[in-house]
Amino acid sequence: MWTKSILSPKVEIPRFAALGLSLASVLMALGLWCLLSYGGFTSPDFLATPGQVVVAGIKRVSNLSLFGNIYSSLVVILSGFILASIFAVPIGIMMGSFRAVQAFFEPITGFMRYIPVSALIPLLILWIGIGIEQKIMVIFLGTFFQQLILISDVSARVSKDLIDCAYTLGAKRNQVVLRVLLPACMPGVMDNLRVTMGWAWTYLVVAELVAADSGLGYMILNAMRGLFTDVILLGVFTIGILGLITDFIFKWLRQRLLPWSTNM
Repeated sequence: MWTKSILSPKVEIPRFAALGLSLASVLMALGLWCLLSYGGFTSPDFLATPGQVVVAGIKRVSNLSLFGNIYSSLVVILSGFILASIFAVPIGIMMGSFRAVQAFFEPITGFMRYIPVSALIPLLILWIGIGIEQKIMVIFLGTFFQQLILISDVSARVSKDLIDCAYTLGAKRNQVVLRVLLPACMPGVMDNLRVTMGWAWTYLVVAELVAADSGLGYMILNAMRGLFTDVILLGVFTIGILGLITDFIFKWLRQRLLPWSTNM
């Protein structure tokens, strides 16, 4: 019976059961929100009702301001994340595979990944200014060092027997790196990029904290000053939906670009 498999570890369950459980969790959260807001347990100044959030969304969709804020945030998020990934992926793979590279990068990586990005904002303003470059750099710093340590760990876990086997079969060092090490690392790299993309979205409000005039983080912070909880929740839900979309894109790319990873 499929009902027994739900409580069995590492056992697949029917698709309808998975969809039903997912829908149930969403309805429970929505029901609790309705109970607290419509039931009078909280003031509208502290928790807007679902209806108020929908009205706020319709208003900002009709005047296109929501789309403008989404576009501004996507430019910042994607620019910072892509820039970080371009550098972090090759350096991280080399850190996990070459001890010399690890010795060189590990001290600064270990130091920087524990520093809150918000603590660096005053320095970034002094060095870069308050334009979009500063916001992109916040996303870059928030994801780059985390990517380095995660990707290097993926590379370090690649079996040395796999490398030795390739050398035994006559492969040269460049061939081992490009045809053995890199394909073995890419599924884990893609998973970690997916994780750090979620972190990039969490840094959005921090990135748009100073001198922003558009973006979802700016919309949330601006609404906070007037206690417009409907707009705050609209911004939060928009970020969550966009985050789910990017998560789905990474899952799709993993399946399409890395077909050998389905059993890994």
